[in-house]
Amino acid sequence: MTENLPWDTILKFCQQLTQDIGKELLKKSGKLPALVKEDGSLVTQADRWADGEIRKALTEKFPTHGLLTEETKHIFPDTDWCWVIDPIDGTTNFTRGVPIWAISLGLLYKGTPVFGFVHLPPLRISFHGYWQGNSGLDLPTGAYLNNQLIHTTADNPSRGHLFNLCARSLKILQKPFPCKIRMIGVASYNILLVAQGAAIGGIEASPKIWDLAAVWVILQAAGGVFVCLDADFTFPLQVGQNYGRKSLPTLALSRSDLIEVFKPLVNL
Repeated sequence: MTENLPWDTILKFCQQLTQDIGKELLKKSGKLPALVKEDGSLVTQADRWADGEIRKALTEKFPTHGLLTEETKHIFPDTDWCWVIDPIDGTTNFTRGVPIWAISLGLLYKGTPVFGFVHLPPLRISFHGYWQGNSGLDLPTGAYLNNQLIHTTADNPSRGHLFNLCARSLKILQKPFPCKIRMIGVASYNILLVAQGAAIGGIEASPKIWDLAAVWVILQAAGGVFVCLDADFTFPLQVGQNYGRKSLPTLALSRSDLIEVFKPLVNL
């Protein structure tokens, strides 16, 4: 028998938690020095503070749930439910005072994401979604931007359509490319722009699980598709595995028939 959760309560909890954390982070954006981690990404005191506050709140609210976070816990735990946390997605933007960064929370059931929530404090917008998949759970449905239902675009690629990249994606694209390119600097938002229909697709060359867990749900709930470009990776996550150094190159598209258009243009 599968366990179900009070999804309205979870949504309200995530909304309040990320708004509270976001208000404090807005005061610090552009004002803190950053350190370079071993993987080359940046971290600030604000990342670590937010990570700690989110972990504390989740542990108090859901004491039986496991945690996997960018800044502290990289080993996937032996629990049915696990939260995957990115306290600041877009730390470089945050550090430089660029007002596009996010707080990302993904909830996994038996290793597979089923609920995602992403809040962008500078833009005052939040996305959430539910994805039943093969979980057997009785879930709500749909993907939402500020509680309004969203869906991917049905448009065909053209020079008038946007395609989002990370900085590392530039070297893996083949030319000519059929869309206009944009680099936002926030992995989750790159993909969420596909979910809301603003972009037709996107590539993240080296995201980690905390970059993808929440948006994996939201994009699919909005009608989009994820193509993992690493043949060795698939959900569910494996208990005891360290995901701290595991990159998950990903192609995100507005619909499945575009895979044959864009996948040949990506050369890892």
